[in-house]
Amino acid sequence: MELGDYRVEIIPDTEFRLDGGAMFGVVPRVVWERVSPPDDKNRIRMNMNCVFIDTGKEKILIETGIGEKWSDKQVEMYGIFREKPLAQTLFENAGCRPEDITVVVNTHLHFDHAGGNMVLSSPPYEGGVDAASADGVVHSKAASPQFPNARYLVSASELSHAQNPHECDRASYLSENWMPIKDSGQLEAMPDDYEVVPGLKMQTIRGHSETMQTWRLDRGRQTMYGFADLIPTRHHIPLPWIMGYDLYPTETLAFKKNILPIAVSEAWLCLFYHDIDSPLSKIEHRDGRLIALPVNTSEL
Repeated sequence: MELGDYRVEIIPDTEFRLDGGAMFGVVPRVVWERVSPPDDKNRIRMNMNCVFIDTGKEKILIETGIGEKWSDKQVEMYGIFREKPLAQTLFENAGCRPEDITVVVNTHLHFDHAGGNMVLSSPPYEGGVDAASADGVVHSKAASPQFPNARYLVSASELSHAQNPHECDRASYLSENWMPIKDSGQLEAMPDDYEVVPGLKMQTIRGHSETMQTWRLDRGRQTMYGFADLIPTRHHIPLPWIMGYDLYPTETLAFKKNILPIAVSEAWLCLFYHDIDSPLSKIEHRDGRLIALPVNTSEL
């Protein structure tokens, strides 16, 4: 699809699953299961919807998904159902190969947003991991940057937090996804708020964590907005529907109260990173409530 003079494509990574109770926080299962039915392990289906932007000068990828460096045990635990590599989907949807990407942007460094920063640099050992790995995760010596010619951008605050995480989100940070490119100088530590290219702005908003960023693309009189994990799916639009993973849920609530009326009044294209069915939607008022209406990208 075209936004002004930029081309934008959604690059879905793969289905994975997390506990529905954790994903919907204080909302009772009897309510959330109506819109997001769980499996027999109480997990709900989600995806990672990365975004490709071609400015004519830069080829940008926002987020890199969950990655392909998982052991069989972890694939089962997270319900990862990978049909094809991210690189293949990138080529099919955007006509672009990993070596063509010039900028990678991570809103934060949780494994489901930065897992695809690195790929195995050699065929995996039995079980999908380096035999020397004690924790079931491929370490830096077995992986290389998936986007070898790209600058990787993340805020300096988020990088600092990733290296000294909170007890409640420590399990979400796997250093294998960023330490090799930090050590090589390919990872650039950015300000809390910055502009990647004209029209694409990153903003740090406290809620899911202290240092996660959202992104906003203004082009051709249209706005596309990526909520990252503050509103991970369209089912999280109602104000109380906030993830149990959020470190600062009351601030997530304040963000939603502020941002959603703007998204409605200005008819934003809203990107729900973890939505498996309708990642790109417009939000409207219907019968006294906010709903997400899927957008047909072929019509844009």
